[in-house]
Amino acid sequence: MGGNSPCASCKLLRRRCAQDCIFAPYFPSDDPQKFAVVHKVFGASNVSKMLQELPVQQRADAVRSLVFEANARVRDPVYGCVGAISFLQNQVSELQMQLAVAQTEILCIQMQNEPVMPTPIITTEPDQKTYFIQNDLPQQYLNFASSSNVIHDSSVKREHIWT
Repeated sequence: MGGNSPCASCKLLRRRCAQDCIFAPYFPSDDPQKFAVVHKVFGASNVSKMLQELPVQQRADAVRSLVFEANARVRDPVYGCVGAISFLQNQVSELQMQLAVAQTEILCIQMQNEPVMPTPIITTEPDQKTYFIQNDLPQQYLNFASSSNVIHDSSVKREHIWT
């Protein structure tokens, strides 16, 4: 920065901090660990080249990404942030599965609490009644059974057991 104290990178590299130091705006002297981890993983020369190739308005985002990746590489040298992303994706999948199970349980409980009354259909034969289960379930129940192996047939005949 050329002012009072050198930036974190110049301090770590034991250089005089020039007025046009590319690291100064992104690695302040009060946070030396930020540059130390980036330097350890990527090297000061590589970080300098990356920052110089970017437009000024994108450099701060690039530095945040480099710091994140460097910290992830220190914690997990093999996978880095990809390991963290993979872990989070697996966690999302597990939570989605738990949500589906919970929604299924709610659906089952709701269906148990709503009795389905058979609708009598009068036949031409005397004293013979055939009953059909009405297929007028609320839309939320119909959306649940979207699997291709579920057969929806509202014409299934069921005999009334009390006759």
